[in-house]
Amino acid sequence: MKGFKGNRWKENNQASTNSAQLSGKQDEHQHMGAATPGTEPQGRKWSAPRKWIAGTAGAVIVIAGLVYAGNQYVNANMVPYYHVLVHNQEIGTVKDPSQIDKLFSQKQQEYQDKYPGVEMVLQTDGITTKVEKAFQAKPDTDNTLKKLDGMLKAYAEGVELKVNGKVVGIVKDQATVDAALEQAQMKFAPKAAVTAASGKDKAETKLKKMAATTSSAKTASTPGTSVQKVSIEEKVTVAPVKADPNKVLTAAEAAKLLTTGQEAPLVYTVEEGDTISTIASQFKISQKEIYSNNPGVKEKYLQIGDQLKLTVPKPPITVKTVEKVTEQVSTAPEIEIRKSKELPAGKTKVVRPGQEGLKVMTYQVTKENGKVVSEQWLGQTVVKSSLKEVVLQGTKVPGRGSGQFAWPVSGHVISSSYGTRWGKMHKGIDMVSGNRTIMAADDGTVTFTGQISGYGNAIIISHGNGYETLYGHLNSISVHSGQKVSQGQKIGIMGSTGHSTGTHLHFEIHKNGSIQNPMKYLN
Repeated sequence: MKGFKGNRWKENNQASTNSAQLSGKQDEHQHMGAATPGTEPQGRKWSAPRKWIAGTAGAVIVIAGLVYAGNQYVNANMVPYYHVLVHNQEIGTVKDPSQIDKLFSQKQQEYQDKYPGVEMVLQTDGITTKVEKAFQAKPDTDNTLKKLDGMLKAYAEGVELKVNGKVVGIVKDQATVDAALEQAQMKFAPKAAVTAASGKDKAETKLKKMAATTSSAKTASTPGTSVQKVSIEEKVTVAPVKADPNKVLTAAEAAKLLTTGQEAPLVYTVEEGDTISTIASQFKISQKEIYSNNPGVKEKYLQIGDQLKLTVPKPPITVKTVEKVTEQVSTAPEIEIRKSKELPAGKTKVVRPGQEGLKVMTYQVTKENGKVVSEQWLGQTVVKSSLKEVVLQGTKVPGRGSGQFAWPVSGHVISSSYGTRWGKMHKGIDMVSGNRTIMAADDGTVTFTGQISGYGNAIIISHGNGYETLYGHLNSISVHSGQKVSQGQKIGIMGSTGHSTGTHLHFEIHKNGSIQNPMKYLN
């Protein structure tokens, strides 16, 4: 080996040098005095080995310098770069982490522009970098950023809208929830200044102020409707959630969902031979539900091809409104009948014409999602008294009505009034009482007893003067067709037959075939 030959050469050379040096010293001692000027001392002839040592040291210094310079060059060209990891799995390298931050900003803006109606958040969890240095490193920045771009996802910040703990939908934020609830309440109380409620009865404070203002603006004689109270019966709560931006609802969409429900109604097309009873039996629902879901349906007018809503989606919330309703009713003049034996039976003569009066009737109506659930008569105020009409009536034929009607129930309370209410005509008045005896409102002849569709057990009395009275929903009938009755005579017992939601009397007055408001004749 070359390394080893060099060593031997150094050993032999060193031995010769030592021997020469020893011999030289002896000669120097022996001949020191013999040296003459102009001659070189013999010791000078050993300067060649010293030159070799100096050359070797210089070479070492040069080599060390070259190594140092090389190290300096390498260090100067060591380039830092960054490994990009997603959940601890490397996907590539980049030159500078600021390039990743820039990508994040661009991607965030891209998602926000795509879904401007929500707050988008870029998912960067699990994305990390690790620095490393290498000689003239060339990181694969473009491909790494392109790959990372394809992996970046985002979600929408939202809140779950819950009704009694059940998630109904997802909206942007609490403000959207409040707006949706306000719109839901406005649907059923459009004239009320409602406040969005995140829980039961939260809107009451503002509504009470509104009701007080409305009441003070109306006098007792002014007809109209004022909202006294609006509340949401269920508990409405929210919870933050990371959501798909396509599933985040607007306030209008959330309000519609809250007031209509998610399920589609079940619609049935009437076929030959169908009746309300057979349809109810087929779908295992009550006839009452069918009539309730289809207010305009009457069985005797049911036609093939008619469509009936058998089920109606139930809204997630119940908006309860309490309204004060006032309406003006003209009052017919009281008629004073003066018997006259000079006039034949059935003959009358007006001695003094009467004049109609005016009164304001007040009711408290409670609704749930716009549907009346209760109605309470609060009283009436006479604005203008009627002028009594004086009529002479012949007495030659008995059993003819006077035209002055008495209440058919004693101790009565009106549970529903006459007129068009919430899209449906109510042809008479409904009365309830602890005393369930029904009495004839005036003298007359019973012209009908039996069942009438919708009215159940009913009685019709003709009073022989153009007036007829009808008594519906009776439990039992105490008179028969053709029987003459007197005012105040018992004719039946109050009940709940026909289309009825509870025990009461339905009472109507007809004049020459035209329906009348009974409150014009009852005082």
